[in-house]
Amino acid sequence: MTTSIDPVTDSQPKVLDRIAAFTPELVSIRHDIHQHPEIGFEEVRTSGIVAEKLASWGIEVHRGYGRTGVVGRLTGRHPGNRSIGLRADMDALPMPEETGLPYASVYPGKFHGCGHDVHTTILLGTARYLAETRDFAGTVVFIFQPAEEGLGGARAMIADGLFEHFPVDEIYGLHNSAHAFPNHVKASPGTILAGADFFDIHLRGQGAHAAHPDAAKDPIPATGELIQALQTIVSRTISPTEPAVLSITKLEAGSAYNVIPEQASISGTVRAFSDAVRATIRERIRTIAEHVAAAHGLTADVDIRDIFSVLTNHEEAVKIVAEVAREVVGEARVSTVPSRFMGSEDFADMLTHAPGAFFTLGHSGTVPAHNPRFVVDDAILPVGATLFARLVETRLKAA
Repeated sequence: MTTSIDPVTDSQPKVLDRIAAFTPELVSIRHDIHQHPEIGFEEVRTSGIVAEKLASWGIEVHRGYGRTGVVGRLTGRHPGNRSIGLRADMDALPMPEETGLPYASVYPGKFHGCGHDVHTTILLGTARYLAETRDFAGTVVFIFQPAEEGLGGARAMIADGLFEHFPVDEIYGLHNSAHAFPNHVKASPGTILAGADFFDIHLRGQGAHAAHPDAAKDPIPATGELIQALQTIVSRTISPTEPAVLSITKLEAGSAYNVIPEQASISGTVRAFSDAVRATIRERIRTIAEHVAAAHGLTADVDIRDIFSVLTNHEEAVKIVAEVAREVVGEARVSTVPSRFMGSEDFADMLTHAPGAFFTLGHSGTVPAHNPRFVVDDAILPVGATLFARLVETRLKAA
Protein backbone atom coordinates (compact mmCIF):
# COMPACT_ATOMS: atom_id res chain seq x y z
CA MET A 1 0.00 0.00 0.00
CA THR A 2 1.01 3.61 -0.66
CA THR A 3 0.55 6.22 2.08
CA SER A 4 -0.38 9.89 2.18
CA ILE A 5 0.46 12.33 4.97
CA ASP A 6 -2.28 13.26 7.44
CA PRO A 7 -1.58 16.95 8.29
CA VAL A 8 -3.30 16.73 11.68
CA THR A 9 -1.88 13.58 13.25
CA ASP A 10 1.25 13.39 11.07
CA SER A 11 0.56 9.69 10.52
CA GLN A 12 -0.24 7.99 7.27
CA PRO A 13 -3.49 6.30 6.19
CA LYS A 14 -2.89 3.18 4.12
CA VAL A 15 -4.16 3.85 0.63
CA LEU A 16 -4.18 0.86 -1.73
CA ASP A 17 -1.33 1.14 -4.24
CA ARG A 18 -3.52 0.75 -7.28
CA ILE A 19 -5.92 3.45 -6.07
CA ALA A 20 -3.00 5.76 -5.29
CA ALA A 21 -1.75 5.28 -8.85
CA PHE A 22 -4.95 6.52 -10.49
CA THR A 23 -5.81 9.19 -7.88
CA PRO A 24 -4.84 12.03 -10.29
CA GLU A 25 -7.57 10.75 -12.62
CA LEU A 26 -10.05 10.69 -9.73
CA VAL A 27 -9.19 14.29 -8.94
CA SER A 28 -9.81 15.23 -12.56
CA ILE A 29 -13.21 13.48 -12.55
CA ARG A 30 -14.18 15.14 -9.30
CA HIS A 31 -13.24 18.61 -10.55
CA ASP A 32 -15.24 18.08 -13.73
CA ILE A 33 -18.34 16.99 -11.80
CA HIS A 34 -17.89 19.85 -9.34
CA GLN A 35 -17.64 22.37 -12.17
CA HIS A 36 -20.87 21.07 -13.73
CA PRO A 37 -23.25 20.55 -10.79
CA GLU A 38 -26.75 19.20 -11.37
CA ILE A 39 -29.57 19.32 -8.83
CA GLY A 40 -31.92 16.47 -7.97
CA PHE A 41 -33.33 14.39 -10.85
CA GLU A 42 -31.39 16.57 -13.33
CA GLU A 43 -28.11 14.63 -13.04
CA VAL A 44 -28.06 13.72 -16.74
CA ARG A 45 -24.46 14.72 -17.41
CA THR A 46 -23.18 13.30 -14.12
CA SER A 47 -24.95 9.98 -14.54
CA GLY A 48 -23.62 9.81 -18.09
CA ILE A 49 -20.06 10.17 -16.81
CA VAL A 50 -20.69 7.49 -14.19
CA ALA A 51 -22.21 5.06 -16.67
CA GLU A 52 -19.43 5.59 -19.20
CA LYS A 53 -16.68 5.05 -16.63
CA LEU A 54 -18.28 1.91 -15.21
CA ALA A 55 -18.77 0.41 -18.66
CA SER A 56 -15.19 1.21 -19.67
CA TRP A 57 -13.99 -0.81 -16.69
CA GLY A 58 -16.08 -3.82 -17.66
CA ILE A 59 -18.80 -3.31 -15.07
CA GLU A 60 -22.40 -4.21 -15.90
CA VAL A 61 -24.37 -0.93 -16.08
CA HIS A 62 -28.07 -0.25 -15.55
CA ARG A 63 -29.60 3.20 -15.93
CA GLY A 64 -32.95 4.82 -15.22
CA TYR A 65 -33.43 3.76 -11.62
CA GLY A 66 -34.91 6.77 -9.87
CA ARG A 67 -34.95 8.54 -13.26
CA THR A 68 -31.27 9.56 -13.33
CA GLY A 69 -29.79 6.91 -11.04
CA VAL A 70 -27.12 4.43 -12.16
CA VAL A 71 -26.46 0.92 -10.87
CA GLY A 72 -23.30 -1.05 -11.57
CA ARG A 73 -22.93 -4.74 -10.85
CA LEU A 74 -19.62 -6.61 -10.63
CA THR A 75 -18.87 -10.22 -9.71
CA GLY A 76 -15.59 -11.29 -8.18
CA ARG A 77 -13.20 -13.87 -9.59
CA HIS A 78 -13.87 -16.19 -6.65
CA PRO A 79 -17.15 -18.12 -6.28
CA GLY A 80 -19.61 -16.73 -3.75
CA ASN A 81 -23.30 -16.01 -3.25
CA ARG A 82 -23.18 -12.94 -1.03
CA SER A 83 -23.70 -9.39 -2.25
CA ILE A 84 -22.71 -5.98 -0.89
CA GLY A 85 -24.17 -2.63 -1.88
CA LEU A 86 -22.16 0.60 -1.89
CA ARG A 87 -24.01 3.89 -2.36
CA ALA A 88 -23.00 7.42 -3.37
CA ASP A 89 -25.24 10.43 -4.03
CA MET A 90 -24.76 12.59 -7.14
CA ASP A 91 -26.88 15.74 -6.79
CA ALA A 92 -25.84 19.31 -6.06
CA LEU A 93 -27.65 22.07 -4.19
CA PRO A 94 -29.61 25.03 -5.62
CA MET A 95 -27.29 27.59 -4.04
CA PRO A 96 -24.41 29.87 -5.10
CA GLU A 97 -20.73 28.94 -4.84
CA GLU A 98 -18.27 31.42 -3.34
CA THR A 99 -15.16 29.24 -2.99
CA GLY A 100 -13.01 30.90 -5.64
CA LEU A 101 -11.79 27.48 -6.75
CA PRO A 102 -10.36 27.22 -10.27
CA TYR A 103 -12.93 24.45 -10.90
CA ALA A 104 -15.87 26.31 -9.33
CA SER A 105 -19.38 25.81 -10.67
CA VAL A 106 -20.05 27.26 -14.11
CA TYR A 107 -23.79 27.20 -13.44
CA PRO A 108 -25.08 30.17 -11.39
CA GLY A 109 -27.14 29.09 -8.42
CA LYS A 110 -25.94 25.48 -8.49
CA PHE A 111 -23.14 24.18 -6.26
CA HIS A 112 -21.86 20.91 -4.86
CA GLY A 113 -22.16 22.47 -1.42
CA CYS A 114 -22.52 19.14 0.35
CA GLY A 115 -19.71 17.24 -1.35
CA HIS A 116 -21.73 14.74 -3.35
CA ASP A 117 -19.23 15.19 -6.19
CA VAL A 118 -16.69 13.73 -3.78
CA HIS A 119 -18.93 10.80 -2.83
CA THR A 120 -19.58 9.98 -6.50
CA THR A 121 -15.86 10.07 -7.30
CA ILE A 122 -14.94 7.94 -4.29
CA LEU A 123 -17.35 5.23 -5.42
CA LEU A 124 -16.02 5.45 -8.97
CA GLY A 125 -12.52 4.94 -7.59
CA THR A 126 -13.74 1.92 -5.65
CA ALA A 127 -15.44 0.50 -8.72
CA ARG A 128 -12.34 0.87 -10.87
CA TYR A 129 -10.10 -0.80 -8.30
CA LEU A 130 -12.47 -3.73 -7.77
CA ALA A 131 -12.98 -4.14 -11.52
CA GLU A 132 -9.21 -4.34 -12.03
CA THR A 133 -8.55 -6.76 -9.15
CA ARG A 134 -11.82 -8.69 -8.62
CA ASP A 135 -10.22 -10.26 -5.57
CA PHE A 136 -13.49 -11.05 -3.83
CA ALA A 137 -16.14 -13.75 -3.74
CA GLY A 138 -19.66 -12.69 -4.66
CA THR A 139 -21.18 -9.53 -6.09
CA VAL A 140 -20.82 -5.80 -5.53
CA VAL A 141 -23.65 -3.42 -6.41
CA PHE A 142 -22.55 0.16 -6.98
CA ILE A 143 -25.50 2.51 -6.40
CA PHE A 144 -25.17 6.04 -7.75
CA GLN A 145 -28.23 7.82 -6.38
CA PRO A 146 -29.88 11.03 -7.59
CA ALA A 147 -31.78 13.63 -5.60
CA GLU A 148 -30.61 13.07 -2.04
CA GLU A 149 -31.20 16.69 -1.03
CA GLY A 150 -34.83 16.36 0.00
CA LEU A 151 -36.33 15.14 -3.28
CA GLY A 152 -36.56 11.44 -2.45
CA GLY A 153 -33.93 9.93 -4.73
CA ALA A 154 -33.46 6.82 -2.61
CA ARG A 155 -37.19 6.16 -2.48
CA ALA A 156 -37.42 6.68 -6.25
CA MET A 157 -34.70 4.09 -6.91
CA ILE A 158 -36.32 1.65 -4.49
CA ALA A 159 -39.73 2.17 -6.12
CA ASP A 160 -38.15 1.32 -9.47
CA GLY A 161 -37.14 -2.10 -8.11
CA LEU A 162 -33.57 -1.42 -6.97
CA PHE A 163 -33.44 -4.13 -4.34
CA GLU A 164 -35.68 -6.56 -6.20
CA HIS A 165 -33.34 -6.47 -9.19
CA PHE A 166 -30.12 -6.05 -7.22
CA PRO A 167 -30.57 -7.72 -3.81
CA VAL A 168 -27.80 -7.09 -1.29
CA ASP A 169 -26.93 -8.75 1.99
CA GLU A 170 -25.30 -5.60 3.38
CA ILE A 171 -25.15 -1.96 2.32
CA TYR A 172 -22.79 0.89 3.18
CA GLY A 173 -22.62 4.62 2.54
CA LEU A 174 -20.26 7.39 3.57
CA HIS A 175 -20.35 11.18 3.85
CA ASN A 176 -17.55 13.69 4.05
CA SER A 177 -17.25 15.61 7.32
CA ALA A 178 -15.82 19.05 7.99
CA HIS A 179 -16.47 18.46 11.69
CA ALA A 180 -13.77 15.79 12.04
CA PHE A 181 -10.02 15.82 11.55
CA PRO A 182 -8.78 14.60 8.16
CA ASN A 183 -8.97 10.82 7.71
CA HIS A 184 -10.99 10.33 10.90
CA VAL A 185 -13.82 7.84 10.54
CA LYS A 186 -16.94 7.99 12.69
CA ALA A 187 -19.37 5.07 12.67
CA SER A 188 -21.98 5.10 15.41
CA PRO A 189 -24.42 2.28 16.19
CA GLY A 190 -28.16 2.78 16.46
CA THR A 191 -30.15 5.85 15.45
CA ILE A 192 -27.76 8.56 14.28
CA LEU A 193 -29.74 10.92 12.02
CA ALA A 194 -33.21 12.39 12.37
CA GLY A 195 -36.25 11.79 10.25
CA ALA A 196 -37.54 14.94 8.61
CA ASP A 197 -40.76 16.47 7.32
CA PHE A 198 -41.12 19.58 5.19
CA PHE A 199 -44.26 21.67 5.55
CA ASP A 200 -46.04 24.53 3.81
CA ILE A 201 -48.91 26.48 5.39
CA HIS A 202 -51.00 28.89 3.31
CA LEU A 203 -53.30 31.30 5.15
CA ARG A 204 -56.01 32.75 2.93
CA GLY A 205 -58.15 35.77 3.73
CA GLN A 206 -59.41 38.86 1.96
CA GLY A 207 -57.26 41.60 0.52
CA ALA A 208 -57.93 45.32 0.77
CA HIS A 209 -56.32 48.75 0.60
CA ALA A 210 -53.82 49.16 3.42
CA ALA A 211 -55.65 52.30 4.51
CA HIS A 212 -58.79 50.24 5.19
CA PRO A 213 -57.77 47.15 7.18
CA ASP A 214 -61.33 46.83 8.45
CA ALA A 215 -62.34 45.75 4.95
CA ALA A 216 -59.77 42.96 4.92
CA LYS A 217 -59.23 39.61 6.52
CA ASP A 218 -55.54 40.18 7.01
CA PRO A 219 -53.25 37.10 6.91
CA ILE A 220 -50.18 39.05 8.04
CA PRO A 221 -50.84 39.31 11.82
CA ALA A 222 -52.21 35.77 11.77
CA THR A 223 -48.95 34.57 10.22
CA GLY A 224 -46.95 36.21 12.99
CA GLU A 225 -49.18 34.61 15.61
CA LEU A 226 -48.89 31.23 13.88
CA ILE A 227 -45.09 31.37 13.80
CA GLN A 228 -45.01 31.99 17.54
CA ALA A 229 -47.62 29.32 18.28
CA LEU A 230 -45.79 26.65 16.30
CA GLN A 231 -42.72 27.17 18.48
CA THR A 232 -44.69 25.88 21.46
CA ILE A 233 -45.14 22.44 19.94
CA VAL A 234 -41.68 21.19 20.87
CA SER A 235 -41.50 23.05 24.18
CA ARG A 236 -45.03 22.27 25.39
CA THR A 237 -46.17 19.11 23.60
CA ILE A 238 -43.09 16.92 23.16
CA SER A 239 -41.39 15.34 26.16
CA PRO A 240 -38.07 17.02 27.07
CA THR A 241 -36.45 13.57 26.80
CA GLU A 242 -37.41 13.32 23.11
CA PRO A 243 -35.23 15.60 20.96
CA ALA A 244 -37.14 17.47 18.25
CA VAL A 245 -36.75 20.59 16.15
CA LEU A 246 -39.31 22.73 14.34
CA SER A 247 -37.82 25.50 12.21
CA ILE A 248 -39.63 28.10 10.12
CA THR A 249 -37.38 28.73 7.12
CA LYS A 250 -39.51 30.58 4.59
CA LEU A 251 -42.06 33.42 4.72
CA GLU A 252 -43.94 34.87 1.77
CA ALA A 253 -46.62 37.58 1.77
CA GLY A 254 -47.60 40.75 -0.03
CA SER A 255 -46.44 42.63 -3.11
CA ALA A 256 -46.95 46.33 -2.36
CA TYR A 257 -46.70 48.89 0.45
CA ASN A 258 -50.35 49.86 0.28
CA VAL A 259 -52.04 46.50 -0.28
CA ILE A 260 -53.15 44.02 2.38
CA PRO A 261 -52.58 40.69 0.63
CA GLU A 262 -55.10 37.92 0.16
CA GLN A 263 -52.75 35.28 1.51
CA ALA A 264 -49.50 34.59 3.34
CA SER A 265 -47.40 31.43 3.47
CA ILE A 266 -44.81 29.93 5.77
CA SER A 267 -42.66 26.88 5.26
CA GLY A 268 -40.27 24.90 7.38
CA THR A 269 -39.00 21.56 8.58
CA VAL A 270 -39.51 19.18 11.47
CA ARG A 271 -36.75 16.89 12.75
CA ALA A 272 -37.00 14.08 15.31
CA PHE A 273 -35.52 10.67 16.09
CA SER A 274 -38.92 9.07 16.68
CA ASP A 275 -41.67 8.48 14.13
CA ALA A 276 -44.23 8.79 16.94
CA VAL A 277 -42.88 12.23 17.85
CA ARG A 278 -43.02 13.28 14.19
CA ALA A 279 -46.65 12.12 13.99
CA THR A 280 -47.55 14.16 17.06
CA ILE A 281 -45.88 17.27 15.66
CA ARG A 282 -47.69 16.87 12.34
CA GLU A 283 -51.04 16.69 14.13
CA ARG A 284 -50.27 19.75 16.24
CA ILE A 285 -49.14 21.78 13.20
CA ARG A 286 -52.46 21.11 11.49
CA THR A 287 -54.54 21.85 14.58
CA ILE A 288 -52.74 25.07 15.49
CA ALA A 289 -52.73 26.37 11.90
CA GLU A 290 -56.44 25.73 11.44
CA HIS A 291 -57.42 27.33 14.76
CA VAL A 292 -55.18 30.39 14.37
CA ALA A 293 -56.62 30.88 10.91
CA ALA A 294 -60.18 30.52 12.17
CA ALA A 295 -59.57 33.06 14.94
CA HIS A 296 -58.68 35.62 12.27
CA GLY A 297 -61.48 34.70 9.89
CA LEU A 298 -59.05 32.94 7.54
CA THR A 299 -58.68 29.46 6.12
CA ALA A 300 -55.54 27.35 6.38
CA ASP A 301 -54.16 24.93 3.81
CA VAL A 302 -51.54 22.69 5.45
CA ASP A 303 -49.24 20.41 3.47
CA ILE A 304 -46.80 18.22 5.44
CA ARG A 305 -44.52 15.81 3.60
CA ASP A 306 -42.44 12.93 4.99
CA ILE A 307 -39.07 13.54 3.32
CA PHE A 308 -36.48 11.55 5.27
CA SER A 309 -36.79 8.45 7.42
CA VAL A 310 -34.94 8.11 10.71
CA LEU A 311 -31.51 6.66 9.96
CA THR A 312 -30.55 3.71 12.15
CA ASN A 313 -27.23 1.92 11.75
CA HIS A 314 -26.97 -1.79 12.41
CA GLU A 315 -24.59 -2.58 15.25
CA GLU A 316 -22.76 -5.45 13.52
CA ALA A 317 -22.25 -3.36 10.38
CA VAL A 318 -20.77 -0.54 12.46
CA LYS A 319 -18.27 -3.01 13.94
CA ILE A 320 -17.34 -4.09 10.42
CA VAL A 321 -16.76 -0.50 9.27
CA ALA A 322 -14.68 0.21 12.37
CA GLU A 323 -12.54 -2.88 11.83
CA VAL A 324 -11.77 -1.93 8.24
CA ALA A 325 -11.24 1.73 9.13
CA ARG A 326 -8.67 0.83 11.80
CA GLU A 327 -6.73 -1.07 9.16
CA VAL A 328 -6.84 1.85 6.71
CA VAL A 329 -6.58 5.00 8.85
CA GLY A 330 -5.36 3.66 12.19
CA GLU A 331 -6.91 2.98 15.57
CA ALA A 332 -6.56 6.57 16.80
CA ARG A 333 -8.71 7.93 13.97
CA VAL A 334 -11.73 5.65 14.42
CA SER A 335 -14.68 6.43 16.67
CA THR A 336 -17.73 4.28 17.37
CA VAL A 337 -19.05 6.43 20.21
CA PRO A 338 -22.87 6.62 19.95
CA SER A 339 -23.97 10.06 18.80
CA ARG A 340 -26.95 11.62 17.05
CA PHE A 341 -27.39 14.64 14.80
CA MET A 342 -30.52 16.44 13.67
CA GLY A 343 -29.41 16.30 10.05
CA SER A 344 -31.10 13.80 7.74
CA GLU A 345 -30.04 11.42 4.97
CA ASP A 346 -32.18 9.33 2.65
CA PHE A 347 -29.70 6.46 2.86
CA ALA A 348 -32.00 5.71 5.80
CA ASP A 349 -34.51 4.20 3.37
CA MET A 350 -31.91 1.85 1.94
CA LEU A 351 -31.07 0.63 5.43
CA THR A 352 -34.66 -0.58 5.78
CA HIS A 353 -33.99 -3.07 2.95
CA ALA A 354 -30.65 -4.45 4.11
CA PRO A 355 -28.49 -4.23 7.22
CA GLY A 356 -25.62 -1.79 6.95
CA ALA A 357 -24.05 1.41 8.16
CA PHE A 358 -23.63 5.05 7.22
CA PHE A 359 -20.33 6.58 8.33
CA THR A 360 -18.35 9.79 7.93
CA LEU A 361 -14.81 10.52 6.78
CA GLY A 362 -13.14 13.73 7.89
CA HIS A 363 -11.31 16.12 5.57
CA SER A 364 -9.35 19.33 5.91
CA GLY A 365 -11.47 22.47 5.94
CA THR A 366 -13.62 24.05 8.60
CA VAL A 367 -16.51 25.55 6.60
CA PRO A 368 -19.62 23.39 7.11
CA ALA A 369 -21.63 21.90 4.28
CA HIS A 370 -24.46 23.91 2.71
CA ASN A 371 -22.33 27.05 3.00
CA PRO A 372 -21.32 28.94 -0.20
CA ARG A 373 -17.64 28.67 0.83
CA PHE A 374 -17.65 24.94 1.58
CA VAL A 375 -14.56 23.14 0.21
CA VAL A 376 -13.59 19.46 0.38
CA ASP A 377 -9.93 18.48 0.13
CA ASP A 378 -9.20 16.10 -2.76
CA ALA A 379 -7.01 14.06 -0.40
CA ILE A 380 -10.21 12.40 0.84
CA LEU A 381 -10.71 10.62 -2.51
CA PRO A 382 -8.16 7.76 -2.29
CA VAL A 383 -8.84 7.22 1.42
CA GLY A 384 -12.59 6.92 0.88
CA ALA A 385 -12.12 4.62 -2.12
CA THR A 386 -9.76 2.42 -0.10
CA LEU A 387 -12.26 2.18 2.77
CA PHE A 388 -15.02 1.02 0.43
CA ALA A 389 -12.72 -1.38 -1.42
CA ARG A 390 -11.45 -2.99 1.76
CA LEU A 391 -15.02 -3.33 3.05
CA VAL A 392 -15.79 -5.42 -0.02
CA GLU A 393 -12.60 -7.47 0.14
CA THR A 394 -13.11 -8.09 3.86
CA ARG A 395 -16.78 -9.00 3.74
CA LEU A 396 -16.58 -10.97 0.50
CA LYS A 397 -13.31 -12.66 1.27
CA ALA A 398 -12.61 -15.80 -0.73
CA ALA A 399 -12.74 -19.05 1.27
